[in-house]
Amino acid sequence: MRRIGSGLFGVLMALALSACGTLDRPTGPLRITDGTLVKAEDPRIRASDGARLQAFTQEIGQRLRPDKPTSILALSGGGANGAYGAGLLVGWTEQGDRPAFDVVTGVSTGALAAPFAFLGSDWDDELQHAYTSGAASNLLSWRSFAAFLNPSLFSSQVLRNLVDENVTPELMQAVAREHAKGRRLLVATTDLDSEETVIWDMGLLATQGDDNARELFKEVLVASASIPGVFPPVLIAGLQDDDKVVLEMHVDGGVNTPFLAIPEDLMLWTRPKDEGRVGALYVIVNGQVGRNDGVTPGRLSGILARTYDSMSKASLRIHLAVTAAFARRNGLNMALSAIPDNVAASSLKFDQETMTAMFELGRQRGRGADAWTRLGERPADQPFIPQTTISESQVPAVLAPEPSAKPPADAPPAEKPKG
Repeated sequence: MRRIGSGLFGVLMALALSACGTLDRPTGPLRITDGTLVKAEDPRIRASDGARLQAFTQEIGQRLRPDKPTSILALSGGGANGAYGAGLLVGWTEQGDRPAFDVVTGVSTGALAAPFAFLGSDWDDELQHAYTSGAASNLLSWRSFAAFLNPSLFSSQVLRNLVDENVTPELMQAVAREHAKGRRLLVATTDLDSEETVIWDMGLLATQGDDNARELFKEVLVASASIPGVFPPVLIAGLQDDDKVVLEMHVDGGVNTPFLAIPEDLMLWTRPKDEGRVGALYVIVNGQVGRNDGVTPGRLSGILARTYDSMSKASLRIHLAVTAAFARRNGLNMALSAIPDNVAASSLKFDQETMTAMFELGRQRGRGADAWTRLGERPADQPFIPQTTISESQVPAVLAPEPSAKPPADAPPAEKPKG
């Protein structure tokens, strides 16, 4: 509850201070150059672009063959809890059967981990460093407080520094090489102007290979991780159908989707021919999915926090259910890994100790057989999302939840109301 309460407090503070910080932006097309604009292949796929979605679906669908199973990995948002997914991948490598994924997608903190996951086990050291080095500790510090300058509580400078440190020319070259082999790295942002999810083909960007491509690569990662109200939106130039350039406002991809397994417009799609199980879809949720019983405090912050927690988990479970149905129809075995429900998970605790503990929890689970819950072939009489718990001895001390407040054993019984 402290995690959600802190998050909502930030949102409320951002709303209260919204008149102080603003983001200047033009209201119409930009005039960048008087010369002819040289177009590069657009790396974005819009949720409303049926033709691009269909072409991409056909490309992926052609890979769904019994003789060469396809592996897809989807990484969710979750702020500091992204250390869990990073640790899970490293532990999975150590366990020995981590696949080379054909498609890797990321949203929010999952977008920051996605390039490393895409490049495979050889980049595990870089993935671990990104989440445990302490570089993220000042993301929400008072030194980053900038509500009077930005339309957000905090500056994104620390986030930008973190992305710049990790998106090296070597990483871009490696992504381009894997893209040339037919593999795909996708990141989702939310375009607030059109209220739609935008899917970015990061391999295509890396293939373009120049400084502009690297800058846009970094901007997309920053945008996908920019929680509205906490970090400022990112303005990214886009080309309209009439070749006019406009600045689009992009924010956290998790605004529209908790993870990117299938685009919204394709959720009811079914591949033409049934050939049995032809691939695997792995979803790493950097958060918790179970329902937690508790007494809701009577104050406003407690009511809002509990409401947000219930709403976001319900939305996540619905998204998981729809994705599992898609997987069953299209021959994909779907597996889910999430943070156990009896762990004190905080998406806003970016201190090195907590993130390292969450990383090690994920690493420990990745080494074992209990990290994954199979969803693609769930029996009809079983609950959709089983409660995920681990023994107390497996919970790092820094992640142990506080004991519930209970009255002393010798406390007198509460009086019944009269009348």
